[in-house]
Parts: sequence; structure tokens; C-alpha cells
Amino acid sequence: MAQLAPLDVVSLSHPGMVRTHNEDAVFVDGVAGLAVLADGMGGYNAGEVASGIAVDVISKNMQPELMSRRDLTKVDSTSGFTHAALLLRQQIALANKSIYEAAQARPECAGMGTTVVAAVFFGERASIGHVGDSRCYRLRADHFEQLTRDHSLLQEQIDSGMLTPERAKYSLNKNLVTRALGVEPVAPADIAEYRIEPDDIYLLCSDGLTDMVDAEVVGSIIAEKRTNIPAAAAALIDLANRNGGRDNVSVVLVRVPAEFLPSTGWVQRWLAKKNG
Repeated sequence: MAQLAPLDVVSLSHPGMVRTHNEDAVFVDGVAGLAVLADGMGGYNAGEVASGIAVDVISKNMQPELMSRRDLTKVDSTSGFTHAALLLRQQIALANKSIYEAAQARPECAGMGTTVVAAVFFGERASIGHVGDSRCYRLRADHFEQLTRDHSLLQEQIDSGMLTPERAKYSLNKNLVTRALGVEPVAPADIAEYRIEPDDIYLLCSDGLTDMVDAEVVGSIIAEKRTNIPAAAAALIDLANRNGGRDNVSVVLVRVPAEFLPSTGWVQRWLAKKNG
């Protein structure tokens, strides 16, 4: 069933206060229910080419499938994932292949790579895939949480107990990723699926935001401006730049209106409670 209304969406990207060009790329389509953000790798060649390929491949290949709404919610018996999640994993893999082959064929692009985080919203679910340290967060009511787990040396040090999350904030290894698109022939994405609820707000962001602004502050800004997500996105970019803006900074905000969800009984009860 097609959704009754599009998602509320906004995307912003800024080169920051230090770098002369922007290696991030973003895409969002509230009707198709798709958001993609890629961060060209700092220290690699042609990072902006890699991020552009990633966003272009994923968005152009997924949009027609998502707009058709065919079998998106059907669950694969082997993997346990929906068709939408498997489609997302497939297109991230194709993006990796495209970037890797371009790097092999073009000497000026040798070694390029990019992180990526993408989200697909359909029916009552969201499928989220990522490679690297670009992140997805969710604000539900007053609870703000990170849904993705970084593929980074720093995250491995936290997981092993070498560093506490508090000490990790001051680490010099923040930008050392352990997985990225285009660097190796295969770069598997982590895929997770979640039930969506009315008024959920999802944030996709590059590390240019999270390296400059604590997650708690990010969450408080989104919560404060939840009824005006363009203002929230602008405030996040502005604060990252005021805190130093050492990297490109990109954000995508997606708010789920109740009307986006299928007309199930629990949605109708939620609407009646809200309006009553």
C-alpha cells in the first residue's frame, strides 16, 4: 500500500571552516522514503568522486523500486530481512563495486573511498544500512539514540575496553575507519530494521557533525526544534562550524508524519488521542 503522505525531510551540507571543498554528498526523497549520505574519505584521493558515486548509484537504482511499492515488506525466509532491506544491501554493494572499479581505472582516483549511511522508510518499518562512521540517530519522544555502530578503530577500542566512551571523545584516532566503500573489492554493509512510529525523527550525519558537537547536544537541538526540522538542520551545521568546523559537515533529518504510515488501528488510535 502506498503511503498517504510523504515524509518531512531536509538536507544540508557545508564544507566547514577549514577545508576548501566539500567531499560529502547527500540525497533525500520524502515521497520515495529514501535518504542517503556519504562522506568522501579524508586523506584519500578524489573523496568527492567516491561519495558522489555512492549517492548516485544508491538513489538512482532504488528510487524506481521504492516508488513501485512492490513487495517491500515481504520477508526473506533465509535472511529474515524485508525486500527493502535486501535491496538496500544490494545497492550499497553495487556502489562499492562502482567506486572500486573507477579507482582502478582512473589513476587520479586511486585509493579513493567513502563512508555511507542510508535509510529506507516503507510501511511501518525503516531499514538502515551503513559502512564506515557516518551515523544514523533516532529521536522518539524525548529519547535520542544512535542506531548505527561505527566501523572505526576508535569503536573497536571502546568495544575491547581499551577506552571508555568518555575518554574516546579526546582520542586522536577518531577518523580512522576500518571499513569504507571503494577501498576493497568487498565492503559489506551492516543492515538493521526498526519499527517506525508517528513523529519519529531520524538524523543521518557525517562525522563532521559528531566530531564537533556532542551527541547529547545534537539530540537536544533536534528535540527543541522538532516542529521545524529545517531550523534544526541549520542549527546543527552552525554549531559544528562555531565549534571549529574542522571537516565537511552534512545532515539529513527525516520526520515521520502519522499520515505516512498505513491506516492501521494503532495509528488511528494515536491520531484520535492526539487530536482529542
